[in-house]
Amino acid sequence: MVTGIHHVGVAVADLDESIELYRSALGARLVHRARNEKDGIEAAFVHTGTGEVELLSATSPDSPVGKFLAKRGPGLHHVAYGVTDITQALADARAAGLELIDAEPRMGMHGSLIAFVHPKSVGGVLTEFVEI
Repeated sequence: MVTGIHHVGVAVADLDESIELYRSALGARLVHRARNEKDGIEAAFVHTGTGEVELLSATSPDSPVGKFLAKRGPGLHHVAYGVTDITQALADARAAGLELIDAEPRMGMHGSLIAFVHPKSVGGVLTEFVEI
């Protein structure tokens, strides 16, 4: 069951510059920063009031975020929804005919299980499930 929006992912060209922008312009607070060499990304999670934004930068141009930035430039990358049972959320998505990028959950940057749904299945926006 979806509990609500967990966070919004934003692809950025310069992670340090973006963290500072969100801090100074929006009063955001950095709560977690991590690097995933396998996926070629570095991410910073910032709290903005009651919401959270994941700022994503590429550590490699051939990573998914690197390709996204090359094709589309900085901007909205994904919307993540909190789910209480990610296995059930994937089964429900599959039953509804959605195309899954991740057939099985995997560990995400924030230490929670995640899985992505292809953007063409949900209105053109990459969708992420995050087990809470």
